[in-house]
Amino acid sequence: MRPRPDLRVLTAAQLIASTGDGAYIVTSALYFTGVVGMSPAQVGVGLTLGWAVGAVTGVPLGHLADRRGPRGVAVLLALATAAAVASYVLVRSFVPFVMVACAYGAAQTGLSAARQALLAGLVDAAGRTRARAALQSAHNAGLAVGAALGGIALHLNVREAYLTVLLVDAACFVAAALVLLRLPSVPPAPVSNGPRLAVLRDRPYALVTLINTVMLLYMPMLSLIVPLWIAQRTAAPTWTVSALLLLNTAGVVLFQVRVARRIRGLADASSSVRLAGLVMLGACAVFALSSFGSSPWAAVAVLLAGVALQVTAELLLASGSWEISFTLAPEDKQGQYQGFFGSGTAVARMLGPALLTTLVMGWGTFGWVALGLVFVGAGAAMPPAVRWARRRATVPAE
Repeated sequence: MRPRPDLRVLTAAQLIASTGDGAYIVTSALYFTGVVGMSPAQVGVGLTLGWAVGAVTGVPLGHLADRRGPRGVAVLLALATAAAVASYVLVRSFVPFVMVACAYGAAQTGLSAARQALLAGLVDAAGRTRARAALQSAHNAGLAVGAALGGIALHLNVREAYLTVLLVDAACFVAAALVLLRLPSVPPAPVSNGPRLAVLRDRPYALVTLINTVMLLYMPMLSLIVPLWIAQRTAAPTWTVSALLLLNTAGVVLFQVRVARRIRGLADASSSVRLAGLVMLGACAVFALSSFGSSPWAAVAVLLAGVALQVTAELLLASGSWEISFTLAPEDKQGQYQGFFGSGTAVARMLGPALLTTLVMGWGTFGWVALGLVFVGAGAAMPPAVRWARRRATVPAE
């Protein structure tokens, strides 16, 4: 039995890092366009390239965590993230911006893989999903606090305020690195026979990761698609966007651990992802209905109902996917496997905005329905994919 982790330490590190991220997320677009002077298109290209690099580097950095020990690698990557964020202060043109964005994407994706390997090394298999849920709750709480801090910078709308946000974000990652040092060291995994990056040859795990990546296309919905939909297709006031984000954040903070407690193996996890697809279809349908009618308050009520369904699906998907990603990964290769599985997040961030904008804003109501059907199909594909991966990975039957 592995020693139980100090979850308060892990949670504190997650909370501190995500607080800085929350402030950065709400202010970065205006900083790069209004202060640095780049066009929205340049910012979009730079961020896309950054997450593309992140998607590629996740596996080797996760492998490094396996071979060198996940705590030390997580600390170094947290410091690398801090350095990348602080470097944005010096950016004055497009090429340096792309370089920093690529460093940031690689460090963030690698840090996520190393943290998952660290959690796997500290927590026994039965408790990993619940521990991951607690970290996710802390992550969303930190984002909310950071967004509020970023809102102050947006209100001031001066160069010094945006620079302060970047430096605060960098300081948060330095602080998170110091907190991680308080955790017990996890020894490196023993060197085993076979290919170094075995996950790249694990076709069942690749299929499971692909399905999860499709499900993760929900990520740009609240940050980009729903705000555009509200502004262009509904009678709802613009402040509704803030209310929806608040409801989503509160839902994750309050209920993620409770939902995760119901996951007790791969069968439960697969069913949870399948149900998430069905609930996401309902959310898409309700969002589509918000464009009908001219009453602002009716539109707000419908949108709130849509977000309630969306966050329910998000909770189900997260809990199921964590159990699947940890259980199907070999114990001595958790870092590289979590890096590969986590690359789906980078891909969703990279491709999701363009895909969903074209689908929903271009096709309207039919686009929402089509998106919902994509979620249903991906969710339905997860159980057979997991069964195939379980047979190939020789995971004990439940």
